Amino acid sequence: MVDTGRVCIDRYEASMVDTTTGQPLSPYYPPDPVASRRVRLVWEVERRSVGDEAARDLALPDLPAWQRTHDFSPRAVSVSGAVPQAYVSHALAKAACAAAGKRLCAHDEWVHACRGASRRRFPYGAEWEAGRCNTNRARHPAAILHGSASLGLLDPRLNLVHEGAAPLLERTGARPACASAWRGDRAFDLVGNLDEWVDDEKPAFVGGFYARAGRKGCDARISSHAPAYFDYSTGARCCRDRRAARAR
Repeated sequence: MVDTGRVCIDRYEASMVDTTTGQPLSPYYPPDPVASRRVRLVWEVERRSVGDEAARDLALPDLPAWQRTHDFSPRAVSVSGAVPQAYVSHALAKAACAAAGKRLCAHDEWVHACRGASRRRFPYGAEWEAGRCNTNRARHPAAILHGSASLGLLDPRLNLVHEGAAPLLERTGARPACASAWRGDRAFDLVGNLDEWVDDEKPAFVGGFYARAGRKGCDARISSHAPAYFDYSTGARCCRDRRAARAR
């Protein structure tokens, strides 16, 4: 974790594993046994009736056999080079952080961490720079697969879509230039890649995901959805009080 002087925050967006076994959970399905199986069943059918021929031919990502047949509960992990966990609701984000001995960040803690020690609007500086973080991508995965950016947002294939040769959703830490600097340490992708749930008066997700247009940087915030909401763009990151982090 990265010590921001106020709180310790995970260096990377959360990947998730099963709390009991440590088995990795597929990042392309909700980290919940009932929801993941339901989404898989629905999109086995739906994918054959939406989009053009190329879209219909794109297979669903694998949902491991053990994940299809066993109960599990998510635990958040923070590792470099992983596909971050999407399809996360606020409740699942809280549970996954708690299982890791951490918690969701408060909104002000997250913004503080994002701005870095230099207190900048973007992790890298005061002004928006194209390509520094994984945001404002030219293509939207739902528009590519379904012909509309507002349709089929639970499709497990959405985060498999590429823009040219590059994946729209990138692995954690893939953009070193998008790092919030803290006294020789860095937290990656607080802006872009996936939205991240935080605790606030009304739960919100922050940071902006890869296909959302906008130049708000660390101030990007969406609070119009219920805590139960999730889709391909919603992820998580955990915090821990500094005293608790030192004790470990």
